[in-house]
Amino acid sequence: MDATPRLESRRLSEHRIPTPSQTVGPFFGYALPFEDGDDAVSGHEAMRIEGQLLDGAGEPVPDGLVELWGGQQFKRCRTDSEGVFHFTVVKPAAGVEAPHLDVTIFARGLLRHLATRMYFPDEETANASDRVLNLIDPARRHTLIAHRDDAVLRFDIRLQGESETVFFAL
Repeated sequence: MDATPRLESRRLSEHRIPTPSQTVGPFFGYALPFEDGDDAVSGHEAMRIEGQLLDGAGEPVPDGLVELWGGQQFKRCRTDSEGVFHFTVVKPAAGVEAPHLDVTIFARGLLRHLATRMYFPDEETANASDRVLNLIDPARRHTLIAHRDDAVLRFDIRLQGESETVFFAL
């Protein structure tokens, strides 16, 4: 009978297990080797970056993961119950592009990570001539530039909505 292959096929599909990219998380905490992004950076060149990961309604994303890449450093920090993340970094040296950090965001509800950049507010001349920053609509560039908040740099990441951070397709 040809009913047997159909039944067998149906049973296999009922037992499929979603891959990590199909789940909505959170599943990041177990992969972090340290509590926050402040490991092993100190001295007069070190600067603190603080921010908040926010959803489309402006609510904190409490179980996200933010990674920074730049210069000779890689940092990773999960967000806390208020969506807050923080890092202590050394600003990358200027090169062909303005000094910046590459930022990767992982969060529940995202099937793929998001990629953006964080530029430094004290690099106005370099930022004005940066080839990537100049590809962005001038009205949205501010979403990629941190701002000074007392002794720290503030860089909030908005996943959707008003003042949504610019993300890059990689």
